[in-house]
Amino acid sequence: MIDTALIGLVIAALVVIWVITRTVRVIPEYQRAVIFRLGRIQAPKGPGVILVAPVLDKVHRIDLRTHTYDIPPQDLITKDNVTVQVNAVTYYNVVDPIRAVLAIEDYRVGTQQVAQTTLRSIIGQTSLDDLLTKREEINSRLQQIIDEVTNPWGIKVTIVEVKDVMLPESMRRAMARQAESERDRRAKVIHAIGEQEAAENLAEAAKTIEAHPGAMHLRTLSSMLELGAEQNSTVVFPLPMELLRLFDTAKGAPEPQNESPSSTLRTPEPPSEPS
Repeated sequence: MIDTALIGLVIAALVVIWVITRTVRVIPEYQRAVIFRLGRIQAPKGPGVILVAPVLDKVHRIDLRTHTYDIPPQDLITKDNVTVQVNAVTYYNVVDPIRAVLAIEDYRVGTQQVAQTTLRSIIGQTSLDDLLTKREEINSRLQQIIDEVTNPWGIKVTIVEVKDVMLPESMRRAMARQAESERDRRAKVIHAIGEQEAAENLAEAAKTIEAHPGAMHLRTLSSMLELGAEQNSTVVFPLPMELLRLFDTAKGAPEPQNESPSSTLRTPEPPSEPS
C-alpha cells in the first residue's frame, strides 16, 4: 500500500510539473507568440510570461529581429549579353506576426526565394556598364520589388545590396585596355589644351613687351639672376639695350644713291654771236 501511494504521488507530481511547463511560457523581448486555440488564431502575446492551455493551444514563436540572407553567387547574363556572377545580401524583419504565420508556410524560405528570382530578373534587364556604375539605383530597385512581394506576408525588406560582380578574365582585360586608352586620350587632350593656353599667354606677353620695351630688359636681367643663383660655370656678359638699338638703326639707315653720269655731266652752252 505504501509503495502504491508513493508511486501515485510521484505520478501526480510529474503530471503537475508537465502541466506547469506546458502552461507557463516565457517569451523574450524580441519574440511574439502567435497562439492557435482549437484551430482559431488569437492575438499575439508577449513579451514576458504567458499562459497557454496544454492541449487546446498551439504556439508559434515569431522572431521580430532583422534577418540576414546572403544570396549565393548567381550566374547571370546581362542585357548586353555578358556573363557575370553576382551575389547579394538581403535584410528583412517581421512587422506583422499574424500575417507571417497565416499568409505563407515559411516566411524565411519565401523571402529568400523571392530575393534570388528578383536578382536574376533585374540583372537580366541591366547592362554591364549600369551594373558597375549605377549600383545604388539597382539596389533600390531590388529592395522595392522584393518588399512589394513580401509585404502581404507581413515582411519588411529594409536593405538589398549587391556585394560583388565577378567578370570573366577576357572581359577584365578588355576593360583594362579600354581604361588605358581613355587615360591616354585625356592626357593628349590636356596636353593640347596646355599648349594652346601657353601660346595665348606668350602672345599676350609679346604684345606687352612690344608696347613697353623696357620690360624685355627687365626680363633679361631676371634671367641672369636665375642663372647666377645656381653654382655653375656659366659667364654672362650683358649688353646695353641702347647698343642693340644702334645696330638696328645702322642696319635700317637708307643707303646713299649714286647719281647717274647723265645727271652729273653738263651740256656746254653754245657761244653767243657778236651783235
